Formats: sequence, C-alpha cells, structure tokens
Amino acid sequence: MTLRWEAFLEEVRERGEYDSPQEAERAARVVLALLGAHLVGDVRAELAARLPETMALILLNPLQAAEPLTTERFVRATAAWIEGATEATALWDIGAVLSTVADAAGDHLMDQVLLQLPPGYDLLFGRPTAGTRFSP
Repeated sequence: MTLRWEAFLEEVRERGEYDSPQEAERAARVVLALLGAHLVGDVRAELAARLPETMALILLNPLQAAEPLTTERFVRATAAWIEGATEATALWDIGAVLSTVADAAGDHLMDQVLLQLPPGYDLLFGRPTAGTRFSP
C-alpha cells in the first residue's frame, strides 16, 4: 500500500520531532536521494511504489554514488547535504525517515532492501538484527 504524501510527512515529522512539515520534507528528500544511490532493480522500484509519488521519484532518480557508503559515511553525507546539520542531527534525520520507509515497506521488502546495503543499515532503518553494532 502506498503512503499518501501528507501521511508520510506527518509520520516523519512526528518521529523526527520537527516543528514543521518542511523540515520533515527536507530530511526525507536528502535521505531518500542518498538511499536511492544504493538500491537497484526491482527492489528500488518496489520500495518506490510504497512511497508518495514525489518521494518515489527522488528514490528512483538518486544522487550518484561511486561506491556503497558505509553507515558512517552515509551519516556524514547526510550531514553534508543538510544545512546546519551535524552527524548527530543527521543520524536523527536518517532514523526519522528510514524508520518511516521501513514501516511502509514491510518486513519482506525490508529484508530485500537490507541485502543490497552494506552491514549496519538495519540500525539506520530502526530494525536491528542480532549482533549488529553502529558507531558513527
């Protein structure tokens, strides 16, 4: 089931404790653009189909990545793209967006998404697996 635009942003806004939908949208755009660079094929298309159209287009037309980013580099890249962000605030932004994406995706699709990502991304999505540790 595809999330509606307003519902998606409201969920990100609540999870990120943002003051406005615009702050939630800014975080979502950056995080999804970076995430889209790491996903390919049917998995990226299926995940995009579960998101509002604007967010789906961002995921499907990502920033270019020369190589997969480790979780630490993903956090640093997010901080670099969000004005005034630090690694700590970027980690907060990532958690708000990716946990919302994970809920929209469901368990089966999330398993497929995580198979395409370097180790540790399960924590960024708020779905830790046994033995996973993260330290930015």
